[in-house]
Amino acid sequence: MTLQEATTLLQDKYLDIKKVKDLYNKFGEEIEGLVAMNLSLRTSVYDREKEKNEIMVELLTRLSKAKDMSARWAVAKNPHTPKEVLKELSNDKINLVRALCATNPNTPKEALEKFIDDEKIVRDGLSGNPSTPIKYLAILAKDSDKMVRLRVAENPSTTEEILEELSKDNDLDVSKAAKIHLEKLKKEKA
Repeated sequence: MTLQEATTLLQDKYLDIKKVKDLYNKFGEEIEGLVAMNLSLRTSVYDREKEKNEIMVELLTRLSKAKDMSARWAVAKNPHTPKEVLKELSNDKINLVRALCATNPNTPKEALEKFIDDEKIVRDGLSGNPSTPIKYLAILAKDSDKMVRLRVAENPSTTEEILEELSKDNDLDVSKAAKIHLEKLKKEKA
């Protein structure tokens, strides 16, 4: 099999996962980004357990050490990536990899903790993660960046107390999002 044939095959998210592993074993570094994207394509946003298996977890673990940054960011956002791998990726030198780790609900709390003082793109990811601890959402609700505050207002884990504060935000988009979220919470309680 040629590299070109392997490239074509990896565009198919229905390609047998064993074949994906075989291709990665054969071509290695040359196709790590394509393998990572194939694993991403298999992952449903709506059914997080879909396609999870030992081979996928093994490949995600191996790809987390890839030289190809796009492979690492695909691993960082994948819901099947093991917690210990996400913890390692949370130290990546590339901010986009850290940002995608920050968005992943499976990233361990101790890894999320260090993102609070990271770059804006990473804080932005952290502010939308439903697994972000409330104490960090409270800090992010006061962030200087509007998008970070907006994501906190939309985060399903944000408390009424934080939303009350955000409903008074100077930015109309942030205050509106907080008010909408507050209304939704009140309806759910009723």
